[in-house]
Amino acid sequence: MLMPLLTHDGILKIGHNLKYDLGILQKYGLTITPFDDTLLMSYCLDAGKHGHGLDELALRHLQHKTISFEEVAGSGKNQKTFDQVPVAQATAYAAEDADITLRLYQVLSRRLHADKKNQLYYQIERPLVPVIVRMEANGIGVDAGVLTKLGEEFTQRLAALESDIYQLAGRSFNIGSPKQLGEILFEEWSLPAPKKTKTGAYVTDVDVLEALAAQGHTLPARVLEWRSLAKLKSTYIDGLLAAINPDTGRIHTSFSLATTSTGRLSSSDPNLQNIPIRTEDGRKIRQAFVAQAGMKLVSLDYSQIELRLLAHMAQVEPLVKAFQQGQDIHRTTAADIFAVPLDQVDGAKRRQAKAINFGIIYGISAFGLGQQLGIANSQAALIIKTYFERYPGIQAYMEQSKDYARKHGYVETLLGRRCHTPGIHDKNPAIRGFAERQAINAPLQGSNADIIKKAMIRIDDYLQTYSGSARLLLQVHDELVFEMPEQEIGSLVPVLKTIMETVVNLSVPLVVGVGMGQNWDEAH
Repeated sequence: MLMPLLTHDGILKIGHNLKYDLGILQKYGLTITPFDDTLLMSYCLDAGKHGHGLDELALRHLQHKTISFEEVAGSGKNQKTFDQVPVAQATAYAAEDADITLRLYQVLSRRLHADKKNQLYYQIERPLVPVIVRMEANGIGVDAGVLTKLGEEFTQRLAALESDIYQLAGRSFNIGSPKQLGEILFEEWSLPAPKKTKTGAYVTDVDVLEALAAQGHTLPARVLEWRSLAKLKSTYIDGLLAAINPDTGRIHTSFSLATTSTGRLSSSDPNLQNIPIRTEDGRKIRQAFVAQAGMKLVSLDYSQIELRLLAHMAQVEPLVKAFQQGQDIHRTTAADIFAVPLDQVDGAKRRQAKAINFGIIYGISAFGLGQQLGIANSQAALIIKTYFERYPGIQAYMEQSKDYARKHGYVETLLGRRCHTPGIHDKNPAIRGFAERQAINAPLQGSNADIIKKAMIRIDDYLQTYSGSARLLLQVHDELVFEMPEQEIGSLVPVLKTIMETVVNLSVPLVVGVGMGQNWDEAH
């Protein structure tokens, strides 16, 4: 009875968080169009200001408190599944959801027009929904045997580390307990203690342990190793094994379209965007993500996109020119700030330039740069001073971004996405400083997010008419991961690369790197 209505092209369907509903309906062969999503409307208008759940929006915009799920289904161990809820209660709950969604649509659609966010919603966020639905349904192949073997290796290494830690400490203790570790380091060993927490416990976070390790103390260094390995084991070995779908043998992560303040997608259940790639152990985990027989995983990755956006948005002529000429931007920067010929830039100077090029996007301090490079704060401060003197446009851009945020409470991306900075006037210097750094970085990170979303939509449009079997599996930061038959790679990859590189026009070229292999590590 509902199918003709749901599939009718002349009838607008309105929902809240339709990605979920479309994913369910897709399993039954139903494609729903046209539609509008009040969650995404709210997100386009107020990302970073508040949440976008139906209950919160009903209170905020309609001054209506909705019936909670717990009111109809109970909570905790006594919670019923929805099919067990009496029909009368279920009807009231469901009818209210439909009514509130329609009323929110009437409010938010007017605001979209008034705030000129139509383009952002209609050209990026809404058309991205079916792309994400298909990505989630595709999932990515996982070799459970690789993960199991790796889990056994990690377990053995953890046991060896535990033994080493107990020997260094002179006794056994709960390594995972900050309280017990703090007692050993700061009471039994009398090491200089940082400030205690409000509860009176010693702080033993990464920064504290790294500082102690840098002073030559072996125990904190071993504890850091143990923590890192234990997290990898629990989150990325045990967690990934549990997440493998028994019907498909693949992992189907969930992408959230309305969580971040900058427009970036986030991944959960499990999070596939946070698997470490700079460590050997992280790369071993990526080796467990595999292509089907006869296929390859192909990674297309934007190269230095936020630096390119900085050069474009701040109109930093030397950087724009360097990118246009295809120069090694870190080597070029090193030559500029250290006043040496390009052909005399050594590896150390290039590394320093790379650290400041990327650090500047996040408002790095002299202390932070000094820590990163292992140099004195005064030397780091001089490097930063020289950098801004060489590229005054960058400092001007940073100050303008902060001023704009102070005046409006938000900054904007190239495509008009508002990234709100609620702490920009806070009396607490730490909160205010964070908001100022956000004001600098959010237009870059947000523009990056808009660009890759736009590329995903165009790529999906192409793949829907493409006669082959290639499919988009993942979006991870600046990277898109595909699975495709080996015989399609030669003809398809250049097309996808061109789409990504030409999706927007900037004063600097967008460059996409390509990697491929039987597993994700090889492809990256």
